Amino acid sequence: MTSTDPAPSPSHAPVAPAAPARAAPPGRSSLSLPPLIALSLGYFLVMLDVTVVNVAVPSIEDSLHAGASDMQWIVDGYSAFFAGLLLLGGGLGDRFGHRTLFLTGLGVFAAASVGCGVAPSAQVLIAARLAQGAGAALLVPASLALLQAAYPDRAQRARAVGHWGLVSAVAFGAGPAVGGLLVSGFDWRSVFWVNLPVAAVAVLLTLRHVPAPGRRARPGRMDPAGLALGVVGLLGVAGSLNEAGSAGWSSPEVLTLFAGGVVSLAAFVTVELRLEKGAVLRPEGRRPLLPLSLFREIRLTATNLIGLLLSFGYYGMLFVATLYFQQERRLSPLSTGFALLPSVCMGFLAAPLSSRLTARGGPYLPMAGALVLGSAGFLGWLVAGPDTSYPVLLFALMATGLATPVTVVAATVAIMEASPADKAGVTSAVFNVSRQVGSAVGVALFGTLLGAAGGMIGGLHAAAVIASAAFLLASVTAAVAGRRAAPARAR
Repeated sequence: MTSTDPAPSPSHAPVAPAAPARAAPPGRSSLSLPPLIALSLGYFLVMLDVTVVNVAVPSIEDSLHAGASDMQWIVDGYSAFFAGLLLLGGGLGDRFGHRTLFLTGLGVFAAASVGCGVAPSAQVLIAARLAQGAGAALLVPASLALLQAAYPDRAQRARAVGHWGLVSAVAFGAGPAVGGLLVSGFDWRSVFWVNLPVAAVAVLLTLRHVPAPGRRARPGRMDPAGLALGVVGLLGVAGSLNEAGSAGWSSPEVLTLFAGGVVSLAAFVTVELRLEKGAVLRPEGRRPLLPLSLFREIRLTATNLIGLLLSFGYYGMLFVATLYFQQERRLSPLSTGFALLPSVCMGFLAAPLSSRLTARGGPYLPMAGALVLGSAGFLGWLVAGPDTSYPVLLFALMATGLATPVTVVAATVAIMEASPADKAGVTSAVFNVSRQVGSAVGVALFGTLLGAAGGMIGGLHAAAVIASAAFLLASVTAAVAGRRAAPARAR
């Protein structure tokens, strides 16, 4: 690797004595951009495809003659497989190398995007969307682990995560607007074809500029029972939550999926505890996929809870706000995307702000403050009615749009700081599972409120109060974790 600060060559002509050099403030040297761009592009694709399909739903229905159940899985099956396979992706990265898994994930994602783009039927499109979710589950934990390895300095890492978080926040929020532009200018298949050049650039930059971290020896064999139970459990829970939004919470299909998922996760915990005890006695035996002793670390446990509550409130309300603008205000999909842009644009301010605050004082104070702001922002939706002037809603959009990326960046730094280096992939995967489950619960729960709480406006207000309470609880959790974790950061 080339040094960023090469020593002066002795062959130069003599120079006059220079004034004493001032040391650069720690962490303020310039970031190496190519690795950051490569890893950010991978995460950009993953987050963009969560929401970019939403505005293409009517066109897909007409083109493929898809039914309501088909559309549910075309939109949400991606997120379900993403959440269900994340733990597997993190474990494989820790064992076989994060760079390998990142490139594999990009390849699977790109191939699946081709499948989506040429899909002749709804069933083929569903299968390709599930394959996209599998690719995302491989590359996201690897992306965060590679980011941790590429920027070992704490302050630089906070700045890198700030940019990385900005890209993901903008991708997720811009999805409806990007999808609306592509569908309006071309057709629904273009929302998948656009992934290919981005993936190609990410692969090239990764091969050239992202080194493979030195792999630490991990004795022992893999955990096939844990892999199977973890995947089945998470897919069952995520799938039931996705189905609950349309089929209802009391649907036999939803209850069966949820019960199967919970039972599988309980069995997963039992197997992991047994293997973890056995690994202490026999290091050459099977190793647990998820060492549950990790959760003795207050920073990991608290930050995963914060991630769940954050996604529950923000993405649940984003779903409700989208329906409010489209169904109550009768805006087109493209106009709805632009109506939500003030929330998205706050990421340009939030991510660098969060990275600076986190680099100076640690991640917990920025999280706690941002979550209080977000809690107040959700209450701003209580003034929303059928004919409320759009400027009145700007506080709600901007406050939550600022609070969420600040919290995501700080929480990501907290996870990276607390994670053992040889388990970076697993801890990253668990954090992303927490966020995906929170998002799925928020969307499913808030979606049912729209029909059970006095219609669209009543459901919007009920969802806003619940989201505000979730952010407030997350703020308290961040404050408590910050006080408990201060001695660990000082070491």
